[in-house]
Amino acid sequence: MEKCEMFCYQCQETARGTGCTKVGVCGKRPELSGMLDLLVYVTKGLSCVTTMLREEGKEVGKDVNHLVTVNLFATITNANFDRDAIIARIKETLAVKEELRAKLVDPTGLPEAAVWNGNENEFDSKADSDEVGVLATENEDVRSLREMITYGLKGLAAYSKHANALMQDNEEVDAFIQSALAKLLDDSLGLDDLVALTLETGKYGVDGMALLDGANTGAYGNPEITEVNIGVRNNPGILVSGHDLKDLEQLLEQTKGTGVDVYTHSEMLPAHYYPAFKKYDNFVGNYGNAWWKQKEEFATFNGPILMTTNCIVPPADSYKERLWTTGAAGYPGCRHIEGEYGAVKDFSDIIAQAKTCAPPQEIETGSIIGGFAHEQVFALADKVVDAVKSGAIRKFVVMGGCDGRMKSRDYYTEFAKKLPNDVVILTAGCAKYKYNKLALGDIGGIPRVLDAGQCNDSYSLALIALKLKEVFGLDDINDLPIAFNIAWYEQKAVIVLLALLYLGVKNIHLGPTLPGFLSPNVAKVLVENFGIAGIGTVDEDLKLLVGETA
Repeated sequence: MEKCEMFCYQCQETARGTGCTKVGVCGKRPELSGMLDLLVYVTKGLSCVTTMLREEGKEVGKDVNHLVTVNLFATITNANFDRDAIIARIKETLAVKEELRAKLVDPTGLPEAAVWNGNENEFDSKADSDEVGVLATENEDVRSLREMITYGLKGLAAYSKHANALMQDNEEVDAFIQSALAKLLDDSLGLDDLVALTLETGKYGVDGMALLDGANTGAYGNPEITEVNIGVRNNPGILVSGHDLKDLEQLLEQTKGTGVDVYTHSEMLPAHYYPAFKKYDNFVGNYGNAWWKQKEEFATFNGPILMTTNCIVPPADSYKERLWTTGAAGYPGCRHIEGEYGAVKDFSDIIAQAKTCAPPQEIETGSIIGGFAHEQVFALADKVVDAVKSGAIRKFVVMGGCDGRMKSRDYYTEFAKKLPNDVVILTAGCAKYKYNKLALGDIGGIPRVLDAGQCNDSYSLALIALKLKEVFGLDDINDLPIAFNIAWYEQKAVIVLLALLYLGVKNIHLGPTLPGFLSPNVAKVLVENFGIAGIGTVDEDLKLLVGETA
C-alpha cells in the first residue's frame, strides 16, 4: 500500500469504508494520528516486558496495569485529541518500560518495540517508520486479525478503566491485555493462532464486563425502571457526557447546594437508573441525544460540559471555552481536570463557570423510560416468560451498540418503527437514540424498548439471554427467540461483538457497514463460522430476522 499521511480504520465511519489517509473523519489530524499509533506501539513494548516479568514470577503493580489501560483508552475514537497529552503518555510509558526492563533476569528475545527508547524529537520519525502503525503488518489477513484484537483490547481496557476508577481490579484481565498486546508483535503466530486469540479476547471481554458490572452495581445499586426527564429547569447547569460514573458522583457531591443543576448527555443517560444517584435533587435529567449531536446541543445548553471519556466531537468556537475534559479524554485548548484513582477530583472551577452561565435552553419536553439491566429484567422474569409462552411476545431483537452521524443509520429508526407489535427491543449503548423516543408502546405492561444502559452495560444483554436460555431449558443460546441486529461505531462495540462470539451467539447482523478492518478472508471466516452478516433493506431484514414484513 502506498505511503499515506495517516492510516486509520478503527471506526465505522472510516473514509470510503477502507481507511482515513489524510485526516480522520473523527477530526484527528495526521500529526495526532501518528502519536496515537506510537502510543499503542510503546504500550505493546511495555506489555512485552510486563509479560516477561510475570513469566519470571515477578509481580506487576496496579499502577502499571492502569497505565496500559488508560493508554489504550486514550487511543479510542473521539477520546483524546490533545497531541501534547499523548506525547506525555508516551514519555511516561517509555520511562516505566525502561525501569521494568532493568528488572528482567533475561531480557533476550524482546522485540524492537520493547527495546526502543527514543527522545521526543524522534517521536515523529518513529511514528512515520515502517515498524509503527496499522500498515506495519504487510499481510492483510494477519493485519486484519491483529487490528481486530487490538480494537477489542481497547474496548476491554475502557471497561477495566471504569472499574478501576471504582477501586475494582482484575489482575487476570490486566495480564491478558498485556500478554495479548505482546503476542501482536510475534510474527511466528499464524492465522489460526490469531483467530484463537480473537476468541480468547472475547472470553476476557466477558470477564471485563462482569468486573465493571460488579463495580457499578456494588457502588450505586442495581439499575431500576426509571422515568427520566428530558426537559430543563431555570437554573444554571453542567452537562456531563461520556461513561465514567465516578466522575459524575463526585460532581454531584460538589454541586449540592450550589444552585447548579446537573444533566446527562448521550451515554451518561443510564446514570439516572442507579438508585444511588436519585438522592441528588439537582440531578435534573437528560439533555439531548447521541454524541454526534454535540455541536448544536452543547451550544443551546449554555453551561459548561464535562467530557468524562470518549465521544468528543471537535468543538465549535461558540462553546469551546465551556468544554472540559477529565480522565483519558482531552482536547487542545480545553481545560482538563486531573485526578488519580481513589482521589477526589476538584470540580470547583467548572462549577464556578456554571454559575456565570444562563440556564439551558429547552429543546424538548417529556420523559423516557429505562433501567432494564439484568436484575430488573430478572425481577420481571415471570411476566416476560408468561408473555413469551402466551405468544404476546413473539421475539426479542437486540439492537444495542452505537449511534453515528451517517444517514444510513436511519435504517435503525425505520427498523424499530416497522417491527411487529409483538416484538421487543433489547438495547444498550447510544444506538438507542435512534428509537428510544418513539411511541412504540408496551406488551402487557412490558415496554417494547428495554434499555439496559450504556454500551458498558452490554453485559446485561448477555446475562438476560443466558437467563432466558436457562428458563426455557434450552441447550443452545441460538435456539432462543432472539435476533441480533447491532449497530457499531467504535472499539467498545468490537469487544462486545467478540464477547458475544465467545458466548456462542451466531447470526449477528452488524451495520450500518461491516468493519473496514476486516479483510475479505477474515470476513469469510466470520461469515462461515459465526454467521456474521451485514444489513440489507429494512423490509428484507424484518423478514429474515423476525419472519415477516410490517
